[in-house]
Amino acid sequence: MAINDNILIKIRDMKDSLTPVEKLVAECILENTDDIPHLSIKNLAQLSKTSDASVLRFCKTLGYSGYRSFIVSISASLGSRDDEQKDQYTDIQPGDDLSIIISNISLNNMKSIEDTLSVINRNEVARAVKVLRSSSRIVFFGIGASGIVCKDGEQKFSRINKMCHAYTDGHSQLTAATLLGKGDVAIFVSNSGDTVEIIEALEVVKKNGATSIAITKYNKSELADKSDILLSISTPELTFRSGAMGSRIAMLTVIDILFAGVASAEYQNVKKYLTKTHNILASKHRK
Repeated sequence: MAINDNILIKIRDMKDSLTPVEKLVAECILENTDDIPHLSIKNLAQLSKTSDASVLRFCKTLGYSGYRSFIVSISASLGSRDDEQKDQYTDIQPGDDLSIIISNISLNNMKSIEDTLSVINRNEVARAVKVLRSSSRIVFFGIGASGIVCKDGEQKFSRINKMCHAYTDGHSQLTAATLLGKGDVAIFVSNSGDTVEIIEALEVVKKNGATSIAITKYNKSELADKSDILLSISTPELTFRSGAMGSRIAMLTVIDILFAGVASAEYQNVKKYLTKTHNILASKHRK
């Protein structure tokens, strides 16, 4: 489990990808959070109109060995919830005053980063940094808004002399995936984890023996299931574009973490590249 682990956030993000019976348990927990720590497995099964076995299966889906450890996590999440109530996600409404928009967008972005820290697995981050350090080349795959995140990754890793490139359309992604092999790392960025072009490229990458890293919503998805390394993000359930903004901020944060992890571990080697790139850009500004 991750540090700052918040099981309520995980249940919220995972809910829509669960089986119908597991979804009944999830919705029951989210609707009755204060009561859950006091319920036996049988009580929760009755309240959710499921069965003891279904509740236990739900706990295991969320990564718990049994009901007791699950309830302990629920209690811990409730303990920190009161301080977070004032910072809940808020959707943008037509005609909102600009000051409200400024406040809500800022709070949503901050909350998305905080919630991502609750679902991302630190061991997976360490594995990702390790394979990136030893990689022959790094390739980023993303469509639409996720492609913008990929371009940010390309810019960052290029600054420390890593051979890398971002591909943001389906055809070029398939071509790039075909040319990857052992020692190469492919980073797939997709909020849903089910983008057709991304899954097609992933299949080719895996067939060729390259290592795959997924940056995607904490959810059951094909990308999450099939990637070698999974870096989960948390995004708000909002109807307006502020939801997509939150996922982009969370993804950019993960890219920053990976870049900083690699640059820090190899600082003695990469500081000359950082200095060179900084100086050349600074000289352009002085002209």
